[in-house]
Amino acid sequence: METHNLELKTYYLKLNPLYMELRTVNVTRYITPLREGGSLPALAEADDGFKYVLKFRGAGHGTRALIADLIGAEIARLLGLRVPELVFLMLDESFGQTEGDEEIQDLLQGSRGKNLGLHYLSGAVTFDPVVNHVDAETASRVVWLDAFIMNIDRTVKNTNMLIWHKELWLIDHGSSLYFHYNWEDWEQKTASPFANIRDHVLLPYAGTLEETDQWAKTRITPGKIEQIVQLIPDDWLNTEETQTPEEMRTVYREFLT
Repeated sequence: METHNLELKTYYLKLNPLYMELRTVNVTRYITPLREGGSLPALAEADDGFKYVLKFRGAGHGTRALIADLIGAEIARLLGLRVPELVFLMLDESFGQTEGDEEIQDLLQGSRGKNLGLHYLSGAVTFDPVVNHVDAETASRVVWLDAFIMNIDRTVKNTNMLIWHKELWLIDHGSSLYFHYNWEDWEQKTASPFANIRDHVLLPYAGTLEETDQWAKTRITPGKIEQIVQLIPDDWLNTEETQTPEEMRTVYREFLT
């Protein structure tokens, strides 16, 4: 019971919108792949004694998916929504050398360095809109969030939400902010309606969207956006693009603002 209470206390601390910092921990044990994810995330243990869902920089969408996951989760916290604690997970050169599965071996070896981890919510179950009730205010905040960050992956087929200790938790925002796969039209995307919101699993329950819109704009300030964008590691932005890391941060900052 004491461990359970400590775990909950830690999470509610992370919900504090004034908390803008990610810890860095080291992966000590690769436990198992989570094959339900298209990019082969894994369950891993770190040197702080906790288990994490490890999102790999070497997966199909590379560090872009990690950036979207980081930004989406931090904005969700600003809106008072529950997300697992995010950490930077360091993967050293020893990982992948003894892995029997060739695909996983390549993934581990291609992900050395700084990856993204989400605290593993042991015992959590997948959100089911038929079974689990969500109040109108919470549903409206989640729908508003996903429209804002252009999240295409919160549908009936794949809700990317969990129920943990009878509360709703959001996971996996890696499919958001897809403009960053084509930098040239990012300004056009800022003015385009997000049509995919019609497929959102919580849209039928989002009865306070207008009120939520006004409230959310007071929470997501340029200063908060700046803090979130500054969390992105430089080496996640060092790609084949012609922009410098700071120029790319400017695009994220301006898009969100």
